[in-house]
Amino acid sequence: MEKINNVTEFIFWGLSQSPEIEKVCFVVFSVFYIIILLGNLLIMLTVCLNNLFKSPMYFFLSFLSLVDICYSSVTAPKMIVDLLAKDKTISYVGCMLQLFGVHFFGCTEIFILTVMAYDRYVAICKPLHYMTIMDQERCNKMLLGTWVGGFLHSIIQVALVVQLPFCGPNEIDHYFCDVHPVLKLACTDTYIVGGVVTVNSGTIALGSFVILLISYSIILVSLRTQSAEGRRKALSTCGSHIAVVIIFFGPCTFMYMRPDTTFSEDKMVAVFYTIITPMLNPLIYTLRNAEVKNAMKKLWGRNVFLEAKGKSWT
Repeated sequence: MEKINNVTEFIFWGLSQSPEIEKVCFVVFSVFYIIILLGNLLIMLTVCLNNLFKSPMYFFLSFLSLVDICYSSVTAPKMIVDLLAKDKTISYVGCMLQLFGVHFFGCTEIFILTVMAYDRYVAICKPLHYMTIMDQERCNKMLLGTWVGGFLHSIIQVALVVQLPFCGPNEIDHYFCDVHPVLKLACTDTYIVGGVVTVNSGTIALGSFVILLISYSIILVSLRTQSAEGRRKALSTCGSHIAVVIIFFGPCTFMYMRPDTTFSEDKMVAVFYTIITPMLNPLIYTLRNAEVKNAMKKLWGRNVFLEAKGKSWT
């Protein structure tokens, strides 16, 4: 069957049809996006300038912050602009690129969170062998694996969609291009494609979530043999990781572990893993981690000292 594609652009319905609500959302999400950028950049600068890259946990944390910035930037700027725009349109190519970006950075974040759970497992359950197991070469290979895994996942998603014919309508009941809303617009039967999409996304989301739950369960059980101080430090670090996992994987599992269907609540659920989680990650990791807070204080203190010294010289 020859592919027929009469659609050159798609129209988003956005978060709301009410101009008053859209104005409020514009202010709120603009602030959220600024927090995402500043918070994650601060973590990256703290890790870099304090030479914390030698620690596997902070090595992966800095790249998690990078992925959070990229992930939110795929959808947030367009959504914020559209909140005040009369016509919320996106080209066909732009839609496919956005779909690729959402799944590429989203899947990469899932794999990085899984690697970070493994890092905590080795640090707490095998402390004497930690630096041998998590050496720099292995960390680099694991990080590369997260990016490659994200790319393979997203390229499959896009390949499944681009081969479908779109002949109208072209209105997407969402604020960005995601697989399920776009599949609804295809003028052909998408049952098999929808099933493959669900298996692809659902297996990664649920599979990684189960692995994470098992990893942290083993860690919590092993803490019974630790000293009180060791338990406190381990719970402080793992507690932040578990909080991020629940906030991120809960909505992802809801969205991608079901058949090819869409609900009106999908847009608000998507806000959690595209905007809320990238915004909360810096807060969770800094407020729950004494070492990161101390490193930030040293960085801030160093900048204040250099500024004061510069003024004294002038």
